[in-house]
Amino acid sequence: MTVEQIPCSVSRVVKSQHIFPNDLNNHHTLFGGKIVADMDMIASLSATKHSRKPCVTASIDHVDFIEPVTEEDFISYESFVVLTGKSSMIIFVKVIAENLITGVKRIAATSFLTFVALEGRKPVTVPKVVAQTEEEKSLQAIALERKNNKRTQIEQSKSVAKILSKTLRSSN
Repeated sequence: MTVEQIPCSVSRVVKSQHIFPNDLNNHHTLFGGKIVADMDMIASLSATKHSRKPCVTASIDHVDFIEPVTEEDFISYESFVVLTGKSSMIIFVKVIAENLITGVKRIAATSFLTFVALEGRKPVTVPKVVAQTEEEKSLQAIALERKNNKRTQIEQSKSVAKILSKTLRSSN
């Protein structure tokens, strides 16, 4: 493997934490916004470990909240780079909740986040990522499919921004 090719495992980051009452919403489950913020933080570490450059979040695919997280749980976030472009990296993040009493684990949430490596304020080329395990290869294939579909989503977002910009101009 050359320097320009780095295994997914090099960028793997794991973070665990206990859930406390102030982390819960009125349904007594972990705030979704806290999960998203923690996903973004851990993904930024994976992006930086892979590229060894400062990185910024370019997008967060929709977050799938699969199972609720309660005060009886502790939560682990695991992230790693699964796909690279020229300067972009797609990072997969999974959130695992584990009941502290029973030891039962479950996937609580998943998402793919895209980061861009920078030098100064300009995008810079990143090394290619190499998937080695079956999980990594499967996630890489899913990320590639999502990346191909993302072009349509970006065009839709630009159309929405154009519509909203007209409203902003007419309100001035």
